[in-house]
Amino acid sequence: MSIRHGLLALLERGPRDGTRLRTELEARTGAMETLDTEQVETALAGLERDGLVVPEDRDAEGRVQYALTGAGRAELHDWYARPVERASSPCDELAIKLAMALGAPGVDVRAVVEAQRRHLREALREHTRQRCAALAEPPAHRDEVARLLGLERLVLHTEAELLWLDHCEARLQRLAAAAATEPPSELV
Repeated sequence: MSIRHGLLALLERGPRDGTRLRTELEARTGAMETLDTEQVETALAGLERDGLVVPEDRDAEGRVQYALTGAGRAELHDWYARPVERASSPCDELAIKLAMALGAPGVDVRAVVEAQRRHLREALREHTRQRCAALAEPPAHRDEVARLLGLERLVLHTEAELLWLDHCEARLQRLAAAAATEPPSELV
């Protein structure tokens, strides 16, 4: 998730403090990614450094209110117009774990796959439960629609990862079967 651009989008509605921005971003995205205060503060500092936001007055609790600048508004609209580059995604921990588990002494790769599958099935049940609860009442506000879209994305991504694990397991079974039929290599 682009925290920077999510913050810019929320600030387009008016000045906000970091705590409110974090809460609203999590609510709007269906908490696809839980943020901590430090992440938001770091992102706001970068946005301020880049001239995209400016600190304004403090609220009654003493929290700094940030406002969008003209440059911030232009960056936000450019971001909406740009497609998201799929190739620029960070390394996936599960893919790295499976790659490292292959051939690692004492590691049963199938057990790694199965542990992940159990975890994903539980996550899928929870995402589906949340989506059903969100669908039970018609959305009254665009934030509720955004949350529903985020939940549906979580469901679909989890289903896709389960499908990928099925593919991994089938590939591992084929490799094991092929290795079992190969004659042992002789030492020269």
